[in-house]
Amino acid sequence: MRLFRFAAAFALCALAIVPVAWADQPVPEPGGYRTSDYKTATPATLDGKPALTVAETHDLWQKKAAVFIDVLPQVPKPAGLTPGTIWRDKPRLDISGSVWLPDTGYGALAPAMEDYFRRGLKQASGGDLNKPLVFYCLRHCWMSWNAAKRAKALGYTHVLWYADGTQGWSEAGYPLTQQKPVPRP
Repeated sequence: MRLFRFAAAFALCALAIVPVAWADQPVPEPGGYRTSDYKTATPATLDGKPALTVAETHDLWQKKAAVFIDVLPQVPKPAGLTPGTIWRDKPRLDISGSVWLPDTGYGALAPAMEDYFRRGLKQASGGDLNKPLVFYCLRHCWMSWNAAKRAKALGYTHVLWYADGTQGWSEAGYPLTQQKPVPRP
């Protein structure tokens, strides 16, 4: 019985260690956009350039040296709700002053969402393709990586990626504020 308990405890410990070991493995950048499993380990780079650290991100934010773009999806109001049902959007806490363009980080966008993203970036940047743009959502979320890559494809030249998202920001003791999304199609 003791041997069984020891073997079971050993197996559980081994299973607990395996995911940590996998998390330490570098994730290569894909050639295109990530189209599934969005909430998993991300690369350390975007087009070979390292993701911003929380200190670098905070410095840009404090100096108002970049436009911050949050791309976290927003849960839509369910179709077919019974008349009179009260629906409340889930609040989004993000980096103060950010522009929230929800649902623009998926690997493939419908034409209406591509246009929404394009117009949102143009408005946020004042039409300046050289304006620094910082993309984020949550830690270990490919959506901000996809959106940053998509902005580069649209011709934006100073695209930055903050991979730690709102979790990293909050853990560093920086404030988050409730945000409303840019109205979408």
